[in-house]
Amino acid sequence: MRIPSLRHNLVTSGLLALGGAAGFLFQWIGTPLPFMLGSLIMAAAGAMTFGDRFPQGYSYPLPFRQLFVGVIGVMIGAQVSPDLLTLAPKLLVSIPAILLFVVLAHSANYLIFRKVGKLDRATAYYSGSPGGLLESIAFGEDAGADIRVLTILQFLRIIVVVAVLPFAISIYEGEPVGSAAGLTTSADPAIWLDVVLVMLFSVAGVWLGGKVKLPASQLAGPLFLVGVATATGIVDLNIPGWLVASAQVVVGISLGLRFVGITRRMMISGLGLSLLSGASMLGIGAILSLIVARLTDFSLETLIISFAPGGVTEMSLIALSLAANPTFVTLHHLVRIVATVVELAVVRKMNWFAP
Repeated sequence: MRIPSLRHNLVTSGLLALGGAAGFLFQWIGTPLPFMLGSLIMAAAGAMTFGDRFPQGYSYPLPFRQLFVGVIGVMIGAQVSPDLLTLAPKLLVSIPAILLFVVLAHSANYLIFRKVGKLDRATAYYSGSPGGLLESIAFGEDAGADIRVLTILQFLRIIVVVAVLPFAISIYEGEPVGSAAGLTTSADPAIWLDVVLVMLFSVAGVWLGGKVKLPASQLAGPLFLVGVATATGIVDLNIPGWLVASAQVVVGISLGLRFVGITRRMMISGLGLSLLSGASMLGIGAILSLIVARLTDFSLETLIISFAPGGVTEMSLIALSLAANPTFVTLHHLVRIVATVVELAVVRKMNWFAP
């Protein structure tokens, strides 16, 4: 593994410092998820304005991001309790609804990208997948899709959902929610041993998830490891609020840096389609959430986050910050990703979009 140069490390440190400052600014303003949204917007603006001035070959350090994605998995796993087993019968309603969401959302996106965006069939299909980012890019390239358009639309879809959803929930609740309202993951003070254990569980869980090839392994591995340890009473972690904020900054910057190389023209064109696509999927998810809420006693807010088509890490972090049963939310997003990847693999095998 190549060791980052001093300039690369200085750029990363500067981005983290600016992202944290933007987070405090957004917290002062009173936005939901201030540290993730603040750092995302800061990094996106910097990437589009100064991306060509970054050191040659610069990339956000992947092990660093993996560590904090693992930390998010640990945080979610620490919320697991034996009471979650009582939800099992109701999952027979919500899980099939997620599978239906994948079909409806993908179909709606395909129509939007074909009829409104005038994209070719392969690009429209793989750009519209509600999950499975890496698979959609790999399969789309084999099918002759326009990879640059596909990648931009997939990234913008995640960013649109991540940016819009917390505000929508705040409007629905009529007041700031989550970290905007001062939420932390524990009422008890954390000690340094807790922080050390979180980091160790993160490293071990990321390794475990990759070894057994779990979906979203960097998140799911630590979640599973700590979830078992918490449910059996082996560990009881108190996670400080500043660690939640730090995870938001790391994830927010990694999202914002995806704007490197995107011109204003590409941004405007892609953003219009992404807003239409995101609104369509959020609408479908909201309707299914209402139906599931009527058939069960699940919280409507939790269901909406569970059906929102953002990245599994970002949606799990939103659920964690809003105290919206993050384990339940993460489970549904993992099912969405697996279902989408299976669908993409089946379509690829049938060769429907061959060039």
